[in-house]
Amino acid sequence: MRERWISVFLAILVGLMIPGIVVRLFAPAVETQPPQASAPVLESEDNVAGIWVLDGENLQWMVLEEYITGVILAEMPTTYDQNALCAQAVAARTYALKRQTGVKHLQGAVCTDPGCCQAYMGIADFLDGHGYEADVLAAKTAADTTTGMVLTYDGKLIEATYYHSSGGRTEAALAVWGVDLPYLQVVESPGEEELEDYEQSIFYTVADLARLLDRNLLGNPEAWIGEISHTPGGGVDTVMLAGVQYTGLQLRSLLKLNSTAFTIQPDSQGLYFTTLGKGHRVGLSQTGAQAMALTGATWQEILAHYYPGTRIDKMEDVG
Repeated sequence: MRERWISVFLAILVGLMIPGIVVRLFAPAVETQPPQASAPVLESEDNVAGIWVLDGENLQWMVLEEYITGVILAEMPTTYDQNALCAQAVAARTYALKRQTGVKHLQGAVCTDPGCCQAYMGIADFLDGHGYEADVLAAKTAADTTTGMVLTYDGKLIEATYYHSSGGRTEAALAVWGVDLPYLQVVESPGEEELEDYEQSIFYTVADLARLLDRNLLGNPEAWIGEISHTPGGGVDTVMLAGVQYTGLQLRSLLKLNSTAFTIQPDSQGLYFTTLGKGHRVGLSQTGAQAMALTGATWQEILAHYYPGTRIDKMEDVG
């Protein structure tokens, strides 16, 4: 009897195992590949779009729209019109996802250094002395309204650069970075003169200039200014200053000027520099977006103006 029950038990056990064996034998092979350090990873395990973010030395995976909310909190005043905030959200999302396809940072991450990529501030940090729940709601609404929306040109993500203020006219990418992109060209940006940081004047003494330019400066400053050439966007291309030629980009960096759209007025004691705009002036002007929004422009119209020839697509439709 004992042997009979053992035989029955073994028969049942084999019967249970055979279907699994058959399934494994005839199931299609699944090809696995090792992860690539620079490959973009856009979805987490629960199918929520996400992004790699490098904060200092801390590399972390973040939900994409939460990240975009933090970028808006760090990059644009939340008192701006919702259409301006939505335009910022699409530009920031496009900029970040474009970085995910590169190798600038580990895992193709976008960093939180505005001098390198774009700024970011978490909601908890923002509420700790920087703003209020209403500000967070404004930023979150802009991210949610434009969820997954990106800017493309010829079916590819664009370089969606942006800055604070153009001073009335944007600059072409060619004049700043030496790369001619059809959607980063010179466009007018009216209305900025009514907003902040449109114009700044600063005076440098002869001693200041000698220190900042790291050279000896002789003679009367009123005789220092030579030939000046300009870019199509109104920035200084080159200028002769006390016998040495500088580019506008060099002087902006050396003298910590707001932009390359500057004029120089000599004085017996030094030089006055008056700048228009703030930033590199290529792409979306944040104050220009606000000026357009205040005249009734939609976020779609704002983006079409500052990135001519582009279209708005869902990110999952972009190759």
